[in-house]
Amino acid sequence: MAGNSEPAPGAGPAAGTVAAFGYRQELKRSLSVADLLVYGLLYISPTAAFATFGILYNASAGMVPLVYIIGSGAIVFTALSYMALSREFPLSGSAYAYAKLSFGAGAGFLAGWAVTLDYLLAPALIYIAAAVAIDAVVPGVPLAVWGGALLVLNTLVNLRGIESVARANAALLGLQVLAVTLFLVFALAAVVHGTAGAHFSLAPIHGGGRISSGLVLGALSIGMLNFLGFDAISTLSEEARGGTSSVAKATLLSLLLASAFFISESYLASLFVLGRKGFPAGIPTYAAFYDIAALAGGSWLKATLSIAGVFLANVGAGLTAQAAVSRLFFSMARDGRLPRALSRVHPRRGVPDRATLLVAVITLGLIIFFATRLELLVTIVSFGALTAFLFVHASVVKHFLWDRRSRNWLRHLLAPGIGFGVVAVVIWGMSGNAKIVGGCWMAVGLAIAMLQHMGRPARVAP
Repeated sequence: MAGNSEPAPGAGPAAGTVAAFGYRQELKRSLSVADLLVYGLLYISPTAAFATFGILYNASAGMVPLVYIIGSGAIVFTALSYMALSREFPLSGSAYAYAKLSFGAGAGFLAGWAVTLDYLLAPALIYIAAAVAIDAVVPGVPLAVWGGALLVLNTLVNLRGIESVARANAALLGLQVLAVTLFLVFALAAVVHGTAGAHFSLAPIHGGGRISSGLVLGALSIGMLNFLGFDAISTLSEEARGGTSSVAKATLLSLLLASAFFISESYLASLFVLGRKGFPAGIPTYAAFYDIAALAGGSWLKATLSIAGVFLANVGAGLTAQAAVSRLFFSMARDGRLPRALSRVHPRRGVPDRATLLVAVITLGLIIFFATRLELLVTIVSFGALTAFLFVHASVVKHFLWDRRSRNWLRHLLAPGIGFGVVAVVIWGMSGNAKIVGGCWMAVGLAIAMLQHMGRPARVAP
């Protein structure tokens, strides 16, 4: 048995072990801070800004770097909340575990249910996007076939153990960083030489006086989605060699490095289109960054970034996404919130194998269903993660200020309060379809939580 259905802190969070919360250490502790950092960066993807540059350019009137500067400053408050709770609760359930131990089992289930929407849909979205990239080179094969093949490959890597995932992550991230470095070097050289009229300017940051709160907030609701993924590091808390300290360090470092990538990439790209009002709808918008790369370094650079920015990035993100959702399923299953069979850990490899296989089966079904409905999938994939962020911020206030009587108002009230507000604004700015589907998903989760509560036997006082 993996643990008690409703574990109590017992020895207290300061113990920093899963045993302090009524569980046995079953997952294999083998990940260093560097491994966790690579995992988080790969999930976020240093090349994520490639695909969204044109969309953000149109939404922000050309101030893409400003959007990322504001976005990184805003999302860091969410990272601080994850860091604070990961140090207190060294468990693999992430937002689920934090909300459960702060508010109780019902709130924990709702937080886990919310993040499951993102974690389940994200791999399907990732593999379909990678399949689209392959189809551009090898057309005629159904997208679901390519997506399914990549899913099988990454599932086998996940089943081999977390060390295999870490090694594959390092290789895939290295290729992405190389691609980003190539762009930065060639773009910088092109700006210095005035290629295509590019020159240094602060216009992409200040917008020539065109900044408005409505403009920034509208673009921010899109730009912040690129940062999603750093939170998945907390799902590996029980596999980190350095425990809670390693998770906290990797969480902040991954966010800071991703911010540096996004800001530098978008600033240099913007210098080639100074004064442009926007890109035409469709392919010209989606391919805007790659066309700029062609100006800076030629068609070979455009092709290189297309491969790294779409195919390699999605394969790597899919690998990490599958690992994250399997750990979430494992954590919820050992508490009885999902079938307990999913809490089984392979005795030799130390991975939740049944949860990993179930994730693969569900993802395959989603790939088949959404292969021709990609736009619908994109609109709803981030709702769950952002909703889970709200639970995390609230958990910081509840656990530290209410339960622990902390008087650190800056860290335990102001910071999570700002983070909660920012996330709420971003959710408000999402598309109507995303809010409708997300709201329905949460309504179903609330109904399940109520049924589970009604089905539990009443506790008898001793």
